[in-house]
Amino acid sequence: MARKSLLRILNITATIVLVAIFAIPFLWMISTSLKSYPETVIFPPKWIPSKVMWSNFQAAWESGPFLKYLLNSVVVSVSILILQFTTIILAAYAFARYSFKGDKLLFGITMVTLMIPGQLIFLPVYLLMSKWGLINNLLALILPFSSSAFGIFMLRQSFKQVQEELIEAARLDQTPEWKIILKIMVPMARPTLVTFALFSFIAHWNDYFWPLVMTTSDAARTLPIGISKLREVDGGAAWHILMAGNMILVVPILIVFLFGQRQIIKAFVYSGVK
Repeated sequence: MARKSLLRILNITATIVLVAIFAIPFLWMISTSLKSYPETVIFPPKWIPSKVMWSNFQAAWESGPFLKYLLNSVVVSVSILILQFTTIILAAYAFARYSFKGDKLLFGITMVTLMIPGQLIFLPVYLLMSKWGLINNLLALILPFSSSAFGIFMLRQSFKQVQEELIEAARLDQTPEWKIILKIMVPMARPTLVTFALFSFIAHWNDYFWPLVMTTSDAARTLPIGISKLREVDGGAAWHILMAGNMILVVPILIVFLFGQRQIIKAFVYSGVK
């Protein structure tokens, strides 16, 4: 009993430490976004602002075409997600439920691409987008990410857990393959799809490198690029405005996570049980 109690205390302590490591920077961002500029540079720092400065958010929003940045981020993130769903569902179903010549080789090649960082291939992709005349176009931010090896892997594992008898029964009823995918496979893999959607949305919503490389004007730039412009004001770092801009960037991610957290838990629990 004493050993179990000690382990429980250690577990709770470790959980509190981990929560603090991730929560403190986020809470500091909220605190700084509500301060005046003098309060952001005083020492020792203050957690609670003397006066809540909601005007920081207005100043950040009006510092550039933030509505355009926001719309571009939504279009890019959602378009990538739609294209990825289209490709990974079909590819994962083929890898999970069909045996064909070279299937293991093709799946192995797909997995190898996970080890290739995007910064390594940006130059040939940039040259290709330039040849197609897509530089400074939202398509240059969407097309290179129209599929995902990670998504194919996750969904393949989920599809393989569906009982073969269920699929064979549908085929005996002469159900078309596309109906089997949409009516059986996709609903049963919904937690995995929601989990992947959250990962993909966050990754491309926060992406800074690719929009920086592929765009040259505000017409095609996204929120992370716009927020980076808030760094310097009158020769100094305007931390209160910068953190207010980061809050604008983070809030949509929090909303998406709140709606998808149950499905994420189901995905991990379901995979663990299997």
